Amino acid sequence: MTQDTNTRHKQATANQTDRPAWATGALVMADGAVYWGRGIGRTGTAVGEVCFNTSLTGYQEILTDPSYAGQIITFTFPHIGNVGTNIEDMEATNTAARGCILHAPVTDPSNWRSDTHLDKWLKNMNLVGLTGLDTRSLTHAIRDSGAPIASIAHFGVADTNIDLLRNNAADWPGLEGMDLAAEVTTRQTYHWNQAEWSLGDGHTNAPASRHKVVAVDFGAKHNILRCLASGACDVTVVPASASAEEILAHEPDGIFLSNGPGDPEATGIYAVPTVKKLLETDLPIFGICLGHQILAIALGAKTKKMHLGHRGANHPVKDLTTKKVEITSQNHGFVVDETSLPDGIAATHRSLFDGSLEGLAVDGRPVFSVQYHPEASPGPRDSHYLFDRFIAHMDATPNGQIF
Repeated sequence: MTQDTNTRHKQATANQTDRPAWATGALVMADGAVYWGRGIGRTGTAVGEVCFNTSLTGYQEILTDPSYAGQIITFTFPHIGNVGTNIEDMEATNTAARGCILHAPVTDPSNWRSDTHLDKWLKNMNLVGLTGLDTRSLTHAIRDSGAPIASIAHFGVADTNIDLLRNNAADWPGLEGMDLAAEVTTRQTYHWNQAEWSLGDGHTNAPASRHKVVAVDFGAKHNILRCLASGACDVTVVPASASAEEILAHEPDGIFLSNGPGDPEATGIYAVPTVKKLLETDLPIFGICLGHQILAIALGAKTKKMHLGHRGANHPVKDLTTKKVEITSQNHGFVVDETSLPDGIAATHRSLFDGSLEGLAVDGRPVFSVQYHPEASPGPRDSHYLFDRFIAHMDATPNGQIF
């Protein structure tokens, strides 16, 4: 740790057994560090990996992103909750995150779209939250030492057992080797026809379709499906465990591999063989986030866990094909190891933050993927062209054939 970070860390742990009178919750690290706070959301405890997100807006979309399964989200922006929540900004029916950490108290909402106060919404969504933490200190500690495992607790005025919370965190195995896609995927196949949101109209029905797309749900955000539907795609969503035969039975013009949580190698136990079979067709395939990583493994590459991961809506990525730079929305803790890419697989996008691989394509094939979230929600829409690229591949490949 840097000297400044070490000082902040000591301040956080100095009174770990001396609960302040105002504290109604705490974040207790596996190493014994304690950050006291005020509890919001449901009372109770949860265990997960603590990460941070640098987005300035879109906290509801972030909290409902299934890719956050197993994680406790620290928001670096200090004022979270001031625009309330609403039904239209949900990116999944249920939340997968384990909890959230905020700096400032949640104020009453002041936005015309708000339906529900964030505190009440967190209770409704069964999420534990904390306010009043020194999120700058916590972010510094994560930045320097990597994402820690912790227990988050909202205990109200009741007594709490800090040792038990610390032990629960220490016993949690961590995200490496963990298959979380199986927890957040749909349990049954369904059809999606909702288009993107527009001011005054909300979410409208999709236009008449030109292409049939099967989206494999590893933890798909709703706005991904909306982007596909808005592009005149007839979208069928299937569970992560769907076989290649089940997917091809829908006679798709293209295959979409969604975002999702967990270790791609663990999820790949059942998904990689399916994607390998799909690669035996000439159907266009487009993957993002976990779908990108699973596609890479199916093509012969390897993945690895990152020190911090990328989580925010301001990540610059260079498209190596067009030489353009796009500002992207990201949420991932694993990455494809570029040195492991086999011959015939080209790197197409690169992070301008750390140089990591952000996209790949198969030479001469309508198969490509990116690490980030082109659908945004929240974040900029710079990367929506990727959906157009997928549709253009389907336009040029009207009927999938077996090689």
